[in-house]
Amino acid sequence: MPLILPGNVASATASTGYTVDNSCRFNSGDSAYMSITPSGGSLVKATISCWVKRGKITGQQNIIGWNGSGSEQGNLLFQDGTNDLLFQSYNGGGWDFLLKPNRIFRDPSAWMHIVCSLDTTQATDTNRVKIYINGTQETSFSTETYPAQDTELCINSKYSSVCDVGQYNSDWYFDGYMAEVCFIDGTQYAASDFGEFDSDSPTIWKPKDPSGLTFGTNGFYLDFEDSSNLGNDANGGTDLTETNLAATDQATDTPTNNFATLNPLYAPTSNPPTYSEGNLVSITSSTSGEYGWGGATTIGVTSGKWYCEAKATVDGTYSRSAIGVHYDPAEGARDNSYSVNEDYAWGYHSETGVLENDNATVWDGNAYVTDDIIGVYLDLDNHKLYIAKNGVLENSGTGADLTTGKTYHFYQEDVTGTTSTSKFEFNFGAGTSWAVSSGNADANGYGNFEYDPSDGGSSSFDSAAKDFYALCTKNLAEYG
Repeated sequence: MPLILPGNVASATASTGYTVDNSCRFNSGDSAYMSITPSGGSLVKATISCWVKRGKITGQQNIIGWNGSGSEQGNLLFQDGTNDLLFQSYNGGGWDFLLKPNRIFRDPSAWMHIVCSLDTTQATDTNRVKIYINGTQETSFSTETYPAQDTELCINSKYSSVCDVGQYNSDWYFDGYMAEVCFIDGTQYAASDFGEFDSDSPTIWKPKDPSGLTFGTNGFYLDFEDSSNLGNDANGGTDLTETNLAATDQATDTPTNNFATLNPLYAPTSNPPTYSEGNLVSITSSTSGEYGWGGATTIGVTSGKWYCEAKATVDGTYSRSAIGVHYDPAEGARDNSYSVNEDYAWGYHSETGVLENDNATVWDGNAYVTDDIIGVYLDLDNHKLYIAKNGVLENSGTGADLTTGKTYHFYQEDVTGTTSTSKFEFNFGAGTSWAVSSGNADANGYGNFEYDPSDGGSSSFDSAAKDFYALCTKNLAEYG
């Protein structure tokens, strides 16, 4: 299957003639979604196209669906179970169709393109409902039920339907990012109408501009470019109504520039962290004698200069959070025990201000508290680590030495060993859970940070000027 800009594959940064500027971040904990009530429209022909990047990988999560006045429904959703993508239409008494691809789709580091096309007037049943993933039509299904010819489906105004993006019937809230969401009313399009394989990297599927397509009576196109109106129909039709979405839910993490997030697959079996806001926020709890793994990034790097920042929240009378870099996050998550006691982690402690590695103090700096913003500067051209508190470099700008020949991830953990909670709201440049007040991009113009990635405040980086970059695929193509 073609891959879409995976977070850890530099070859997936192929250039594209069409750039997607924005996505929308749906946080399931906020019960965030959009809705519209269709009127009229085709009941036999339609196409859904959307790009998604998953946050949580468990639970029922509706991407787009129609909720009838009774038990009728039509849905494209992720679900728990062996086969976790499902496309269906239910008429209240039975399935019009039900398709479950015979694969799973649980990569939180990559964007995925889904196209579902319908035309029940087709003579051949397999032509009446088609699913394409990343440009390739699915042909293997664990469940494969097709509609009878000319069946009217639960789309548009059938059964007085309401169309929801990001939830179904006050439940099944989507968690993650969506981009380029299109609903086509009255035409069965193919995946090639919304994307194409890159001519230089023919296994890479990339978006095409859909604005020239015919959207029909109830069709809509969500490009999420207006942060004050994320439900705006860029095709000029009726806007969708937003519920529990804010301007800060607009992101620049897109299919044409994939940014790092925290990776929920790096999770301990005991006391796992809680992720939210598109895997940008991590809450970690510790109990007596137990530490708490907080997470590491989807993207690991071996070269280049990289920057992220995080707003800290620490709770408890004796709380030590740690933020820094890690070169073995799988082992850190498995062990779930004080990574800075090992040689693979460098962690900056909230309660003491110490940067620690391999159970030893690297340098002694300033403690930090709730709402302080910590900047992490990773220089793998010189194998140095710098830390800033509220835009000012710690240790007078003298970097900590890192082990060569390793793949590094940004990470955080709770290192208290007593009952406490720590929380970090990360900013990798594509969007945050808080409103960034300053608005600083990196030297390539990517990212939106509270502090300048190339500025250490009153200190320079080991007496030198250095440009650090947002951890995204466009920067990886140049420096990674």
